[in-house]
Amino acid sequence: MILIRTQGARGLSQCDHVEKDCWIDARNVSKEDLARLEKEFGIAGELLADIMDIDEQARIEKEDEYTALIVRLPVFDDSFEVTFFTVPVGIIIYPDKIITICQRSSDVLDDLTGHRVRDLSITNKSSFVLHLLGRAALSYLRALKELNKKTAIIERELQKSVRNNELIQLLTIQKSLVFFTTSLKSNELLLEKLQKSPLIRFGEDEQDLLEDVLTDNKQAIEMANIYSSILTGTMDAFASVISNNLNIVMRRLTIISIALMIPSMVSGLYGMNVPLPFQNSPFAFAGIAGASLLASVIGAWVLGERKKKRLSAKALPYTQNMIVHR
Repeated sequence: MILIRTQGARGLSQCDHVEKDCWIDARNVSKEDLARLEKEFGIAGELLADIMDIDEQARIEKEDEYTALIVRLPVFDDSFEVTFFTVPVGIIIYPDKIITICQRSSDVLDDLTGHRVRDLSITNKSSFVLHLLGRAALSYLRALKELNKKTAIIERELQKSVRNNELIQLLTIQKSLVFFTTSLKSNELLLEKLQKSPLIRFGEDEQDLLEDVLTDNKQAIEMANIYSSILTGTMDAFASVISNNLNIVMRRLTIISIALMIPSMVSGLYGMNVPLPFQNSPFAFAGIAGASLLASVIGAWVLGERKKKRLSAKALPYTQNMIVHR
């Protein structure tokens, strides 16, 4: 879908034809849209193919008629297993217009078109690029905070779980963090090139804005690295917790199995075709059943107490060392 936007006194508005200093917003593009962009606006097919490549990295290049930038933006889509990921967006700067091309929609582009970016100007091409990059950095920060909240919720569920479902959810979050880290570093290289490149000229105020955008991008990189490190340690720790919970369950089942073996052994002995004690007594069944039940209870209690004593004996030296150090 290709929309043409112009800027008036009340902000951005849509129009039906290309005007001077307009913004051509192409999102969720189809093959027909790509053919139109190539034929009508003279964008190279190789560049369009690069923008459509989900793994394309951020960069800047100069052609005869335009300057092209590729920036990576964060995207949320709950229909995918990895709900947070990144996509490339192409920014084509002509002297009289600017074109953005993205294979999907993004919160960054929605913020630009939804009048949520202060001092946005599509007539000032360099300022437009900086506002888009700045909004991208803020969108990364918002997504990282959302991933951190989601991680905290899964951790609380994981404390009571012996399944792998929560660990798989943490793994998808870790994949999102890897995508974010890679894309943010790619955007950082682009921002550093913009500081030195003569392809796009920035005024003094825009230089300050570029510094702010670079700072926000670095902050997002640090947050992504920190969250990724914490998540890696959390997954290792909770993998051990799940294994420990499973061991506790297996220990309880083992105690129950051993306790139930005692009545089975007694009933097996009295099932043999040989003379046995109390075989002529009218109370033999009740007595043997009661004795078997009592033996099972005592056996289960003994096994449980021995386990508690072993755990206490292991914890005692550590407690004594803590007291000594204090």
